[in-house]
Amino acid sequence: MISTVIAVIVLALLAVSVVLAVVRIVQGPTAADSAVAGDLIFFAFIGVVAVFGLLFSIEAVIDIILVAAILGFLSILSLARLLQGGQR
Repeated sequence: MISTVIAVIVLALLAVSVVLAVVRIVQGPTAADSAVAGDLIFFAFIGVVAVFGLLFSIEAVIDIILVAAILGFLSILSLARLLQGGQR
């Protein structure tokens, strides 16, 4: 359980990071920059879910975060391979 003030501060910081990531996606000179920014947005979403889970004491949040983190990790690996042209 966290206090509401801390939750609001964390959510505001996550929102700022998402805005900066969107700016990077729009202005990113390469596809890799956009991919990293997209990954940042995804993990910021996981952070938002974690904050809401702590704020409202939802027990299933850890499972949701674990599955989302694994899917995010696999997606960034696939994207990295795609950006390298399928080479290892």
